[in-house]
Amino acid sequence: MDHPLIDLINARIAEAEAEGAFDNLPGAGKPLPACDDPENALLNRIAKEQGATPEFVSLSRQLAKLREELRGEGDRTARHALMKDISMMEARVDIARQAFTRSR
Repeated sequence: MDHPLIDLINARIAEAEAEGAFDNLPGAGKPLPACDDPENALLNRIAKEQGATPEFVSLSRQLAKLREELRGEGDRTARHALMKDISMMEARVDIARQAFTRSR
């Protein structure tokens, strides 16, 4: 099912084309810049412009806290649980870092 405003949008685009609004645009006839993650390119650019922290950075901070907690933990069972959490967090950091690198 089409969006209810699709006909209006198409009519406005056709009007703009007829009036020449799309003639002589910067970059016309040139290929689009390379983009590894076209679905999220706009979102990534906006996040970067607004100073958002990449996910792998925030996850790395959580990982550092877990490691610090492990250093201070004396209970063997608690240490074992923390080591499992650290292992999982390391995997999450790696996945997030790879996703971030691919989106650039």
